[in-house]
Amino acid sequence: MAKSQSQPVVAALLRLRPGKERSLLRRHPWLYPGAISDEGIKLIERLPSGHPIAVCDAKGQFLAWACGSPRSSIRLRAWSFQEKEPPDAALIAKRVSQAFARRRAILEQSNARRMVFAEADGLPGLIVDLYDEQAVVQILSAGADYFRAAIVDAIKAQGIDAIYERSDAAGAQREGLNAGQAVLHGAEPAPLISIHEHGLRFFVDVRQGHKTGFYIDQRDNRALIADLIKAMDAPRVLNCFCYTGGFSLAAWAAGAAEVISVDSSESALEHARKQQSLNNLQDRQGRWWEANVFEALAGLQREGERFDLIVLDPPKFAPSSQHVDRAARAYKEINLKALTLLRPGGYLLSFSCSGAISLDLFQKILAGAVIDAGVDAQLLRRLAAGVDHPMSMVHPEGEYLKGLLLQRV
Repeated sequence: MAKSQSQPVVAALLRLRPGKERSLLRRHPWLYPGAISDEGIKLIERLPSGHPIAVCDAKGQFLAWACGSPRSSIRLRAWSFQEKEPPDAALIAKRVSQAFARRRAILEQSNARRMVFAEADGLPGLIVDLYDEQAVVQILSAGADYFRAAIVDAIKAQGIDAIYERSDAAGAQREGLNAGQAVLHGAEPAPLISIHEHGLRFFVDVRQGHKTGFYIDQRDNRALIADLIKAMDAPRVLNCFCYTGGFSLAAWAAGAAEVISVDSSESALEHARKQQSLNNLQDRQGRWWEANVFEALAGLQREGERFDLIVLDPPKFAPSSQHVDRAARAYKEINLKALTLLRPGGYLLSFSCSGAISLDLFQKILAGAVIDAGVDAQLLRRLAAGVDHPMSMVHPEGEYLKGLLLQRV
């Protein structure tokens, strides 16, 4: 690879095994150990975790700039496919600025939005969510950890004065990173941050809440719930794995006659009750039910209950490909039970946030549930995260949230 005066001297150059360059030629950003030469594996282990590396094919032709991760099954993540654009503070500042600009142009209905979405924005392993004026960061790759200071500076340059890290996800641990929480810039976050979305208000706990504090990715699907309910005659709604009640509040505000919300966390349900009062919905009929959802669905079946709309938004059943079979059985069980609880003409919104479960597989699982439930159902729409969670067309693995809208006929 020829050196250029416009870039730093290449301190680390790695070659792939013969014939293993195809994914990088297609600009897919991930490389596994089997694609990397023995010398390349040793180089990654020798360098500091996350150190930039120039990746070449077996003949020495430049392919990409990547960051190495000696403890991850994804041994290299590509940050740039331009030889004269290595990963550095300038590249990070440019890409963070571009990502923020795209969200500002397309999102006005909420002050909670995802501003940076990892590989989709050319910043592998970096998540930045913005709750009003509070940024919450997840650093989930060795490369993002290596460029931590540059990332903070790039976010500050967008006029953000409060940055908090929530890198406590399993992804950080798989990368061999020290998962944790810390103030990266500014003051400690407020105990609860008030956000708005489609006319509703929510309290977000960015220190203890799931993910970075709130399920921003379900914004559009909460709006869909409201639209469905407005077109129905005072429907009865069941919201399973309700967490802090986002779907429940949207249902009540749209005119649902009754909403039963089930979750195993009493603290999440207590938070949901506060949000119900925050939106002046405390007089609406329904209940917050602390229970195991699998057991609750079985109990509702025995009691002969029926609903007009059911939401299934479970936690990640398949954290990795090794858990797919077990997860498939769990998804099928809850969907089968939900379908038997659904009145003819009623709607089922069923979701999976397991990246290891493809949309195709998820649809097959639900088809099996329909068959075993002995009901007829139509697929009306495939559902996904909002527009602030884009998917790179060359990195379909980024589409972690998928859902199906079914109608029983």
